[in-house]
Amino acid sequence: MSKEKKTALVTGANRGIGLETCRQLGRKGLHVILTCRKAEAGKKVADKLKSEGMDVEFRQLDVTDAESIDACAKSVDMDFGRLDVLVNNAGIMLDSSKTGASIFQADPKLIRDSFETNALGPLMVAKALVPLMRKNDYGRIVNLSSGMGQLSGMDGGYPGYRISKTALNAVTVILSREIEGTKIKVNSVCPGWVRTDMGSEKAPRSLEEGADTVVWLATLPDDGPSGGFFRDRKPISW
Repeated sequence: MSKEKKTALVTGANRGIGLETCRQLGRKGLHVILTCRKAEAGKKVADKLKSEGMDVEFRQLDVTDAESIDACAKSVDMDFGRLDVLVNNAGIMLDSSKTGASIFQADPKLIRDSFETNALGPLMVAKALVPLMRKNDYGRIVNLSSGMGQLSGMDGGYPGYRISKTALNAVTVILSREIEGTKIKVNSVCPGWVRTDMGSEKAPRSLEEGADTVVWLATLPDDGPSGGFFRDRKPISW
């Protein structure tokens, strides 16, 4: 791999927006590290992208497992000595039509599990990988959030998902403030309602549309924004 080629790591990338993000980043000429919890599924889709002519490899990563995060970070450091792009895509929606009906019906365990994957996971992955960005004084971190986490338009229902995505937005702002003065940028993105396993076939947006702003933020120029929340390449309110 050329030393000039940027390396991107995408979490939860064996399907949906994560996989499409890997595809679009690969088409832009980046070396892509596709990660997910299940090795068999990850290797299969990474091989598919390779067959499409992209520079992609698989690494196992469970964003809720500290040992897995540490092992992945060490392997990336050993092999590349740097990381240029981190897309925190891995996420879950545990609220069902029953549990999502009201916060008064919320299961505390469901909220804790949602928070662990959707907010704490991205924080811990960033904590492990930002040092690799500092080595080259360059980085782009994109956190996959949701309009359901916007305080400005907060509604009822789906408390586990909403609370965890609001917390993820806080992670974005805190990270961006603590690395001000560097060439590392951190932003949240709402991909919209996309046709994924989570979004269902009823969703109006394609995977390509859902990944577009993610990839835009992942490849921002040095004068691009940081510490913001975006949809369709435009800032939206928190």
